[in-house]
Amino acid sequence: MSDCIFCKIAKKEIPAEIVWEDENFIAFSDINPLSKGHTLIIPKKHFRWVWDVENIGNYFEKVREVKKILDEKYQPVFVELKVLGIDVPHAHVHLVPHY
Repeated sequence: MSDCIFCKIAKKEIPAEIVWEDENFIAFSDINPLSKGHTLIIPKKHFRWVWDVENIGNYFEKVREVKKILDEKYQPVFVELKVLGIDVPHAHVHLVPHY
């Protein structure tokens, strides 16, 4: 999807603060964070909805990896997981640390 902002981030066509990435997924800081460390994890391939992501179990294993990174870096009391998808039409998961 040529005008998808998350696709552009995944392709590094626009800047983002990258937290973690592998060949299929990328995690980056939210531009309007709800808290310090608020991170989004997206598949690099465009999917409209989270439930459309190929091998969804693998996706959530990667989400868990990023959560561990946030735990080590920020030491929050807990990290909330949010699956939204209304504002940007690209599958994404929010990790929001709470202090």
